[in-house]
Amino acid sequence: MEILSTLCTRDIADRARRFWAWSAQKLERLYARWKFDDGAPVFTVHGQYTSRGWTDWTRGFLHGSALLQYEATGEESFLRMGMDGTLRDMTPYVTHFGVHDHGFNCISTFGTLWRWMEEGRLTATLELRRHVELALQVSGCVQARRWTDLGNGFGYVYSFNGPHSLFVDTLRSMRSLALAHRLGAALHGEQDRVDSLLVRWAAHLRTTLQYNVYYGEGRDIYDEPGRVAHESLFNPLNGSYRCPSTQQGYSPFSTWTRGLAWALLGCAEELEFTDILSPTERGAVQADELVAALRRAATVTAEFYVRHSSLDGLPPWDTGAPGLTALGDWRSRPADPWNDHEPFDSSAAAIAAQGFLRFGHWLARHGEPEAGRRWQQAGLTLTRTLLDPAYLIEDEHHEGLLRHAVYHRPRGWDAIPPGRRIPCGESCLWGDYHLRELVLYVQRMANGGPLWTFFGSGFPAEETLL
Repeated sequence: MEILSTLCTRDIADRARRFWAWSAQKLERLYARWKFDDGAPVFTVHGQYTSRGWTDWTRGFLHGSALLQYEATGEESFLRMGMDGTLRDMTPYVTHFGVHDHGFNCISTFGTLWRWMEEGRLTATLELRRHVELALQVSGCVQARRWTDLGNGFGYVYSFNGPHSLFVDTLRSMRSLALAHRLGAALHGEQDRVDSLLVRWAAHLRTTLQYNVYYGEGRDIYDEPGRVAHESLFNPLNGSYRCPSTQQGYSPFSTWTRGLAWALLGCAEELEFTDILSPTERGAVQADELVAALRRAATVTAEFYVRHSSLDGLPPWDTGAPGLTALGDWRSRPADPWNDHEPFDSSAAAIAAQGFLRFGHWLARHGEPEAGRRWQQAGLTLTRTLLDPAYLIEDEHHEGLLRHAVYHRPRGWDAIPPGRRIPCGESCLWGDYHLRELVLYVQRMANGGPLWTFFGSGFPAEETLL
């Protein structure tokens, strides 16, 4: 990836304005026809969103997208869409014990409403505030209940595969535990036992960073710094680590790039959260050690992304995908998602771009302006790429917003257009949602902040990038 060092937010402003116009059209079209009785929308086939029953992890992205549209444009119709959908469809979800995805669904909906209340953007009745805060508290506790304890300060919220399985994706669901803790929740169990959500939050982070992220320390012969395993497998009877695995990547020893992006963004967001911990909270979770581990993981995953993406920043769906050899020196030129050998994943790029920006801002606030600026420039570079017509779908008949997203390549779920050999040209709901988050974040940068977080807002933007 070639990081454009002179790019600034002004260079993206015109593209961003055009983006929200297309985003509005896509949302209106999808809301007009979608019925959640058929499941949540997941990805497009021939330009139309369809559902795919596997795990209910995309429900919040549609209503969360409408809320982001309102935040960006002030159009009241999207506030009604997003709020009504959240209260109707997401309230039952907060007691969903069968998923590890509360951070995706509930933070993007109830979390956004709560943030607006804190910012003064949304004047809420006492009843609405209590509803939103209770939903976030319950969601965090329900998520923390899916727990495998490894002892010695390690443990994890296990995936839908069962108590033996830790997904790297779940790093971003830790926002549910963190925000629920901030709102005063704790996990109450048998015989009045009380478990701290913050302690479980820290244990999950610590376990993910140790086992799902690699640092070039010889854990196996493929141990390259920044490599990310989608899944880590443990023996839940004695807590011993067994091996890396994957559900959506090519192999346990290559890197599924959306998992890489989840790791980068998750580390950056949790670093932000550590900044507001009290001295007592910091002591309870050994915050200095945890911050060092998060910073280290964010650095190696960011560097890995740069090394293993195309010149314009688009990554292949997996760094070990066998068809990449037929593409020659694909890293030295812009991505060609229309090739006949392996898909590139724009949704991974949208997630990673926000991770670059947040990590860059965190470093700058912590006395490392040069390193911070490099990652901010990487985030802006990716944003410009994704807002290009090659990736932004400016077609009123296509319900998707971000072109060339990949869901589950090993299972063959992604649509392959007629005359093509690999998936291309389609969208996914999380890709569209995270592109909206990304553009809104860049616009906050352009306006001087404040830069929001999942637990509120208040961080200033860097003037050098305006």
